[in-house]
This record gives sequence, C-alpha cells and structure tokens, in this order.
Amino acid sequence: MTEVEANRRGEGFPEKAEYERIRKQGRERLLLLSKPKEVKKEWYTNVGPDVSWGTQEMLWPVTKTAKQAEASRRVRELATPKRNFQDETNNINVPLYYYSCGRSSTIFDVPDGAKKASASARIEQLAQPKSDVCNHKDDIAQFVYSCGRSSPITAAPPVQSAERPRTNQLATHKNPHPEFEPSKEIQTIVSTAAMKASASERIEGLANPKNRPVGPFREPEWLVSDSAKNAAASTRSVELARAKPLAEGYQPHKEIEWPISKGAKRAQATPRVNELSQPVVRASMDHLQFNPDAFVVKASALKGICPKRVDELAQPIQR
Repeated sequence: MTEVEANRRGEGFPEKAEYERIRKQGRERLLLLSKPKEVKKEWYTNVGPDVSWGTQEMLWPVTKTAKQAEASRRVRELATPKRNFQDETNNINVPLYYYSCGRSSTIFDVPDGAKKASASARIEQLAQPKSDVCNHKDDIAQFVYSCGRSSPITAAPPVQSAERPRTNQLATHKNPHPEFEPSKEIQTIVSTAAMKASASERIEGLANPKNRPVGPFREPEWLVSDSAKNAAASTRSVELARAKPLAEGYQPHKEIEWPISKGAKRAQATPRVNELSQPVVRASMDHLQFNPDAFVVKASALKGICPKRVDELAQPIQR
C-alpha cells in the first residue's frame, strides 16, 4: 500500500477517528445540499391552493359543469374574428396602418332603400346654395377685409343719413377735469429783475471749484501743529489703547513636534495593557453555521438589569 492510498483511507494519521468523523460530516453535508429546495407553505398561504410550482397543472380543477357548458350567443359573437376589409377580389393588398391604427378604411355599401329614398322639404332647403348679398359685385378685390373674402355687411341708406342725439353725445370727446393744468412749456420768459440781478459773495464762493492736487493721493508729508505735538492722551484714551490681556488659566498651543522623554522611551507595557491590546478572535461563519446556539441569547443576559447610570443616560434630552 502506497503512502497516497494510506492517506486517502485515513491510515497513517495519528487521529484516525477524528478524520473519519470529519469525512462523514462532510458527506452528510453534501447530501443535504444536493436535495432540491422544498416548497414552503408560506409562499402560497394567501395566494391559492396547494400546488406544485413549475408544472403545467391548473391551480383549481375544472368542474364537470364547466366542461359541459355551452357558450351563449353573446360569447360566440365576441369570439368571432374581425372582418378582413381588404379587397381580395381584385388582389389589392391594402397595407395596415394606412388609414388608421392597424385597420384599413371601411367603406359601407349603400342599401337599396337609401337609393330610392326622396329628400324632405327641410333637407332640400338646407341643400340650397347661399345666395349673393344685395349689391354684390364680382370685381371686389380679394383679401380686402378678411382672409380671402370681402365683407358682405352694408348699411341701408336711411341708416346712413339718420342722426340721433344719443349718437352725437357718444361721439363727443371727453372734457378734461376743471382743475386740470396743461404741461408747462419748455422755454419760459425770463423776468427783467432776474436779468439785472447780481450774485452775492456767498454764491460766488460756492461757485468756485475745489482746488485738488494732481493725482488721487495726498502728499506723504504734512506739517504737524505745535498743539498736536504738545498734546497728552487722556486717561480714557490710555485705557482704550491698552491691549486686551489673556484670560486667566490660558495655555499656549502645543507644538506639533516635541521631544519624547527618556522615561517614555524606556517604559514597558503592563500585563493588563498587553491583554487589552490583543485582538478579539471570533470564529468564522463556516464554523458558526454548524453551531445551533450561535445566535441564542444567554440566560444570564436575559436576567440582566440596566444600571441606574445607563438608564439616566438613555433618557432623551428635553428641549
């Protein structure tokens, strides 16, 4: 027996029983995964009867009365296909969607009764063409009064010569308000006193332009008066000129880089710090799926009581 066959059979391993258990467990897992998915009752609880999905069977069985029933006249009429309105006698293939949406134009035959009928007096009256208006002339230019047709409305001679007081009153323009003043003319007449008047000294002083130096800036040097040189600041000015002091307990900002002390370099972590620095080792999902109690809450956790401080912190903020 070769080494490969011995390894395949589990011989040569120090724990043969453990190997057989893992292989048996894997075989059972493969058999479980190879089974088809079962239909759950929750899928069709509120949908319909208990049926096997994916088949051609009907949801409800057809009753005998439904199999022996006969269609009514209305159902047969609705089941009749639409008439083909294409001209098959002359082999003229009228394309669809030519006259309407998916159906050719329908031309009905005139019955014999309609051919022998006679028009009534009202229909003959409506069939009469419109007569020409009075004083109609054929040489009136088109598009004079409207779109391609002149206006046929004319006034009778008595109406043209008649004048009523009401018509003359409406034709009179509206009178302006009694206190209305028309706009003033642009050119006015200057009085003689205004022509002989002379400007005062104040007006001449205001009329003189300001003396400004060339350029938008003032001179960099200017004379300081003796009074300004000998002036002393008041107590209030000295108080306002004093810089604002720092607040009590103020500490300046810490530098970004600072030297590390020798004690910090030689320090060693305590066993407790080493214990807390260890990462949390959790089992993978491949192992958790075989543990039925993986997501079960412990009995001690169900009996736990929230501390007073935690209950106080859990209260919402009252705003």
